[in-house]
Amino acid sequence: MQQFSGLSVETIVNGPLSENCYIVSDTAAKSAIIIDAGDEANRIADAVKSSSVKVSEILCTHGHIDHAGAVAELKEILGVPFAIHPDDRAWIEHIVESAKSLGFRQPPVPKIDRELSDGEELRFGNVTGKVLHTPGHTLGGCCFYFPQQRVVFVGDTLFACSVGRTDLPGGSSPQLIRSIRERLLTLDDDVVVFSGHGRTTTIGSERRSNPFLR
Repeated sequence: MQQFSGLSVETIVNGPLSENCYIVSDTAAKSAIIIDAGDEANRIADAVKSSSVKVSEILCTHGHIDHAGAVAELKEILGVPFAIHPDDRAWIEHIVESAKSLGFRQPPVPKIDRELSDGEELRFGNVTGKVLHTPGHTLGGCCFYFPQQRVVFVGDTLFACSVGRTDLPGGSSPQLIRSIRERLLTLDDDVVVFSGHGRTTTIGSERRSNPFLR
């Protein structure tokens, strides 16, 4: 578990594609959100229980099954709403078909309770963040930036020394690079980047070293 000025980040690597699910908490208020509940809903719920936090919402950076496959079950366990950008609604509505095509366990389709919009404020406890719409990996891909704590959750938009794939429906390599340059590389170098897979990095490290951004 990592701490950033009162913000706690617990990473749960889950599912066959080793996706990073994040429990992001206001440590003082014991209030939290879950970002990208991909698989192993019971394991994520157990982690929430162990942390003694109250989850207010489940957010997804995008609608691919490895990031949203556990949402319906987790909604039922925790009794909380689910939010995603409307341009990724089709991925959620066809999550069973995605599972079949990959040979994954077929999850129930989660109900979308709220649609995210670019620039929208995110608030839980005393923590305030912001939605950054970053299409390219998917049409509705979003990142969640917390300026006071200097952390950003980027899903599959950006990785350590790599970027997200763009060969699936709704993907666009030029759009992805534009999103990264205009929405992420405008952040300060010390902002910590939590990606959908793999290790954490920083904006500065990716600005200097990511071969896809040169």
